[in-house]
Amino acid sequence: MFNKFLKSSKLILTILFFFIVFGFYQYNTLPKESDPDISLPVIYILLAHKGISPEDSERLLVKPVEKELKNIEGLKKINSTAYQGGGNVVLEFDAGFDSEKAISDTREKVDMIKNKLPSDAEEPRILEVNLSRFPVLAIAISGEVDLRTLDIIAKKLKEDIETISEVLEVKALGENERIIEIIVNPRIVETYGLTNKDVISSIAKSNFMVAAGTLSNEKGSFNVQVPSLIENRKDLLNIPIKASSDSVITLGDVAEVRDTFREKVGYARNNGEPAIILEVSKRTGENIINVIEKIKKLVVQNKSVPDFVRLDFFQDESEKIVSMVNDLENNVILATLIVFLVIYAFMGKKSSFLVSLSIPFSFLMSMIILSFFNVTINVVVLFALILSVGILIDGAIIVVEYANRRSYEGLNKKEVFVLSARQMSIPVIASTSTTLAAFFPLIFWPGIAGEFMFFLPVTLLAVLTSSLTMALIFIPVVGQIIGNDKEVSQKK
Repeated sequence: MFNKFLKSSKLILTILFFFIVFGFYQYNTLPKESDPDISLPVIYILLAHKGISPEDSERLLVKPVEKELKNIEGLKKINSTAYQGGGNVVLEFDAGFDSEKAISDTREKVDMIKNKLPSDAEEPRILEVNLSRFPVLAIAISGEVDLRTLDIIAKKLKEDIETISEVLEVKALGENERIIEIIVNPRIVETYGLTNKDVISSIAKSNFMVAAGTLSNEKGSFNVQVPSLIENRKDLLNIPIKASSDSVITLGDVAEVRDTFREKVGYARNNGEPAIILEVSKRTGENIINVIEKIKKLVVQNKSVPDFVRLDFFQDESEKIVSMVNDLENNVILATLIVFLVIYAFMGKKSSFLVSLSIPFSFLMSMIILSFFNVTINVVVLFALILSVGILIDGAIIVVEYANRRSYEGLNKKEVFVLSARQMSIPVIASTSTTLAAFFPLIFWPGIAGEFMFFLPVTLLAVLTSSLTMALIFIPVVGQIIGNDKEVSQKK
């Protein structure tokens, strides 16, 4: 049965052609990133309360939250810290945890405890420690222009970048937070017989969308709303504070309104100029090279950025992965040439050609296998591919050398390669299996280190399985067509 299959050269060459084309496609489309995308088993809860002491923070914030969260499924350890102005709780889970379920359970527990926290405490923030949230590109927007102009340009550019589906989020550093400042004149307030509380309450009560019920007619029912939202400076100045039979005291009579910025706690500069830095994070599993190319193209072609504003790119993570991919491709080409020359020196031209085919073709076939494991091309995968270059040709050398030796017995090129594949199948499989056995236990390595190293054995498994297929099926079929080095060996 195996002999008949190997003699179906047209079918096998068609399958090989399909594997090569599909392998090229998978190699170009598999997500590429610098570091493996690993979910760290850590969830961080930030508790803030302005002015609270460390002792009160521990008693009123940290301990109630700890007590509620300790029963979460899969929780390994809780670490807490209380400090001036708040505290934090760090939840550590077992490696390989279900991050979505852990986040959902944490949010549910925190929602249950919120009513037991001080009423003036800020909303607890729940953050997942995720490597994919680290920025892959930073964009500096700078120039000798006023801060308001930089803010407008940065905001527009941020909105445009966030429209790219592969982008997870864009954070702005050094931006100016706009605020409306109301400066109340205490003497005027006292003159009108008012208090600061009257002014504050009047502003709070005036910025609402008031629901006024439903209007029904023969065509249906319609919601009626009375808009009372503050949309511009004039609306703010006309807010009534106190009214009598013949006059109304408005906010403009007792206060000054300024459109300004909140006091900054940090500054960003680029080449000595005021700047706003946009840090871009990509979504999990997206191709970092394609994402950054899209971002750069959008930024460069953006017509809303004037010529007097500089745009600079830095912290470009794609440069590292492009360099590594280029190194891999160069190593594959160089390894193929060296293998060809070495085998040519010892076995002949045709044998060296057959053995050399196994390197690029095994890599392309392995890309198909890796795509089924949802593996991204990262630094560990690239290291494993380079490591496997010298291992994957062993099977092909055994099959080709046995075919050369048996060719002295007078067998033709078709018979000798079929015989070689059949006779050498057990040694080749045994040789490949022993190599895989050394790396296979790494798949079950526990902890964060195990998740990081998981890509190494999986990649080697894919490459060596592909090389085994090349050695026992595709190399013999190609050998039936081009022949072996029998004549060269006899002359020697």
